[in-house]
Amino acid sequence: MSTKTNGLSMNVNSTTSLARSFVIQRRVIFALLMREIITRYGRHNIGFMWLFLEPMLFTLGVTTLWTMLKLTHGSGYTIAAFAVTGYSSILLWRNCSNRVVGAIGPNLSLMHHRNVRVIDIYISRLILEIAGASTSLIVLTLTFSSIGWMNLPDDVLVVAIGWFLLAWFAVALSLIVGAASERSEMVERVWHIMTYLMFPLSGAAFLVDWFPTSAQKLMLLVPMVHGTEMIRHGFFGAAVRTHEDPIYLLLVNIVMTFLGLALVRETGRRLEQ
Repeated sequence: MSTKTNGLSMNVNSTTSLARSFVIQRRVIFALLMREIITRYGRHNIGFMWLFLEPMLFTLGVTTLWTMLKLTHGSGYTIAAFAVTGYSSILLWRNCSNRVVGAIGPNLSLMHHRNVRVIDIYISRLILEIAGASTSLIVLTLTFSSIGWMNLPDDVLVVAIGWFLLAWFAVALSLIVGAASERSEMVERVWHIMTYLMFPLSGAAFLVDWFPTSAQKLMLLVPMVHGTEMIRHGFFGAAVRTHEDPIYLLLVNIVMTFLGLALVRETGRRLEQ
């Protein structure tokens, strides 16, 4: 009887400890979020609103340029809709990965706090970038649809799933790139260039169906293409033919997440030595 009681007591203490740890880490991440917002945007003028306005203005500028030049148009979508779905998706993974590169250096003093870890710094920055890109997509969609530049999504659930998978990819990619940047300064210099080189392959400026079958197979090896195609499938419905494979993107995300977490853990150990 006594043994069972002791075992029950140990289980309760373990559960309490886990719950307490979760609360502590949630507070740590929230504090890092607030610190990042104040450091990046300050307390004056519109402050943290720039978090949402930056991606919105960029996407709006590209949309206006494409509309003026009439670079892209299809029977099932408008130029504005194509630009919003494409550039919102590319901003998601590009901004996330760019923000974690070299993120530990400016926050190195915080690592002396017992509850602050490398993963917390990365998560706080990634939450901000995902929130900004997501808000930009929603606001621009509602605004452009209200003035007749584009239609509301044909299937919101498909858009949400595609956006979630692409955001997951952005997080996994960012963990890998962020941890790698702490090993070598060369990563920080090269990665920004690589993001521009990856843009033509990301699916932001094209539909896979535009190309021959042989080229389609190569394009579908790029994970971001599947997320972008799925988002456009949700927006345009049967009006366009898309070639996404959510399972492929899911598997890539899982593998990259495990790799990213392992690299971040190793980075944390190196900093503690």
